Amino acid sequence: MELAFDVLGETHKKPLIILHGFFASSRNWRACAEVLSENYCVYVLNARNHGTSPHHPRMDYPSMAADVRDFIVRHKLSKAVIIGHSMGGKTAMWLALHYPQLISHLIVVDIAPIAYQHSFEPLIRALKSLPLDTLRNRKEAEVWLAPAIPELSYRQFLLQNLQLLEGRYQWRIDLDIFQASGQAIIGFPAVASSTFFEGMALFIAGAQSNYVTPSTLHPLFPQANFDVIANAGHWVHVQQPNAFIQAINTFLTR
Repeated sequence: MELAFDVLGETHKKPLIILHGFFASSRNWRACAEVLSENYCVYVLNARNHGTSPHHPRMDYPSMAADVRDFIVRHKLSKAVIIGHSMGGKTAMWLALHYPQLISHLIVVDIAPIAYQHSFEPLIRALKSLPLDTLRNRKEAEVWLAPAIPELSYRQFLLQNLQLLEGRYQWRIDLDIFQASGQAIIGFPAVASSTFFEGMALFIAGAQSNYVTPSTLHPLFPQANFDVIANAGHWVHVQQPNAFIQAINTFLTR
């Protein structure tokens, strides 16, 4: 699958690939990508079924990692830095575990190589209940979703996937595919006992998030460094962008 992507920076510089999270897209990483493009050629990918990338009923980590592998090969990118957040972080980890020769440095943001217990089902049901035929503007959508999704910033984030086409609101994403893939997204496939990534890896966590504990990292990533960003939750790169970029630069120039 050929993924849609944005590229920032000069192509002769070292490649750096950013992989976004569930329901996100390349646009959510624009600010960070612009800063990183001072030293790298930054490719911000849209995962399958996200942004303007093609849709496919299969959405799991082996298939999404294969998409990234194919992107690297197609664009002849040698030893790329990989940054992945949440779902993108799990995709990056699977890529590192199975195609380590493609990666120079691995950076995983607020996620671990484990299965979590939460469910996207209530969230997706709420999005599917939105009355698209009668919706007049985004404000109405925000109000409609408020009981199920109380946090305004998260509602606004999700509604970036709503687009107005020919006078009618439509979802850019296929919510049926998202619903069918929810368990695969919160999970992480079993890895062979002899598989681990020997390269340099940095795991960045928000101090207000409980997604990552160091003990879950080292069996698969023995060289893992662990950095906690104060005053940040799961959306580290949004809530503390300066500290986030500083952590990345320190790691990459170490």
